[in-house]
Amino acid sequence: MASLLRSAARVQPTISRAIRTQAPMARRSMASQTPPRNATAAAAQAPMAEAIEQPFFPDEPVGPMIRTAIPGPESKKAIAELDKIFETRSLNMMTNYQNSYGNYIADLDGNVLLDVYAQIASIPVGYSNPSLLLAATSPDMVSALINRPAMGNFPQHDWASILETALAGSDANELAYKAAFMWKRQQQRGSYDADFAAEDISSSMNNQKPGSPDMSILSFKTAFHGRLFGSLSTTRSKPIHKLDIPAFDWPQASFPALKYPLEQHAGENAREEQKCLEEVEHLITTYHNPPAALVVEPIQSEGGDNHASPAFFQGLREVTRKHGVLMIVDEVQTGVGATGKFWAHEHWNLKDAPDMVTFSKKAQTAGYYFGNSELRPNKPYRQFNTWMGDPARALLFRAIIQEIERLNLVQNTAETGDYLYNSLESLGNRYPKEIQNLRGKGQGTFIAWDSPRRDEVLKKAKGVGINIGGSGERAVRLRPMLIFQRKHADILIDGLEKIFKS
Repeated sequence: MASLLRSAARVQPTISRAIRTQAPMARRSMASQTPPRNATAAAAQAPMAEAIEQPFFPDEPVGPMIRTAIPGPESKKAIAELDKIFETRSLNMMTNYQNSYGNYIADLDGNVLLDVYAQIASIPVGYSNPSLLLAATSPDMVSALINRPAMGNFPQHDWASILETALAGSDANELAYKAAFMWKRQQQRGSYDADFAAEDISSSMNNQKPGSPDMSILSFKTAFHGRLFGSLSTTRSKPIHKLDIPAFDWPQASFPALKYPLEQHAGENAREEQKCLEEVEHLITTYHNPPAALVVEPIQSEGGDNHASPAFFQGLREVTRKHGVLMIVDEVQTGVGATGKFWAHEHWNLKDAPDMVTFSKKAQTAGYYFGNSELRPNKPYRQFNTWMGDPARALLFRAIIQEIERLNLVQNTAETGDYLYNSLESLGNRYPKEIQNLRGKGQGTFIAWDSPRRDEVLKKAKGVGINIGGSGERAVRLRPMLIFQRKHADILIDGLEKIFKS
């Protein structure tokens, strides 16, 4: 939480103070009639270095339980029924959330799997977390759900206090791009307060210049920034996302293709990153639709878990500042503790903070934060919709932040990640054909490797009680929750070894 506060102290909305209240734990009342489960504050007080690891969820399952093939008969029935009215071709697993708890995900057939994928990196503090249950059943949450306000016109009386202790928004990258374009045009008009010219107003209604200017957002090859209309033009990870959809004429730069192990290819990787930085600067200065902003992921996730060094990102910050281009850091997947820092860009030690940071996933809401007041639209209704944020989601994010701080989960993720990486490195030494290009050292549990039989590994993982995911063409990616501990890492390593032996 301290790192969140340091990063957010200069941004809007402002997180002005830490949440230090020890949230009372709610008893679990689940449809499965399983015994009540209590998370305890004792885990937060136990030093991480203790030989005996204190559990965050003391009565979660001791390990996976496989009773049927996956999907089993009950799941197959439920899938068939759902398929009549809902798209199921992308379905990974039919889930019983009432029976899922802590790090474990359950299906309808009694199978219980260790989940190191976490709903595509979006479950932060465990399934059926008692603290979140408490927040979800609070009077504030009930009011937010049944009286959802149109915040832009009719904000609720305590909205300011909620935003002081959480962040909330919608359509993170889309709105950040709009903010970048508005900022750039005001710069061109001469000041933040400069008014629109008559030609601006009239031409905008015909989608013509100067009201609809020729500008762009620069992104990177193999990047993923969303599937909405504007953000899709910056997504370059898979053709299936983009086919048949009109796109903006926006530039893309090469993202560094690093070689591993890093220490054996330091010079070559440095040259690769420098080449990419030169390409970025060339596009910024010559592209026919000039970029108003650059958007980059700290780790390209959907595109294959592609990493770059802090020096590369420092170089991006320098070139964007040099040419008056905004730097947007897309922390949708990396943010909220997953890399052992609250925000992944904290690893870069930037002298000059990013202009905007977008978030979602583990925040259970979506939006962006910024520090420059001129990134706030100069007139009302320029960034506007009916809802203008969701108080229910903001309250949930506040409870998530409280739980992260109470249990010291960012530090836990950093230390567990070190343990997990070392364990995978040892496993890779025994099975070098199975674990290739291991990456994510020092990045919490945000770890991945390449596998020549990736899809087979993912499928077999369910058979040994592990839910795991992939990215890119052949990467296996780990996205466990912040409550993932060393004992869970041991179960994962044992399961992987069984797969590798098969």
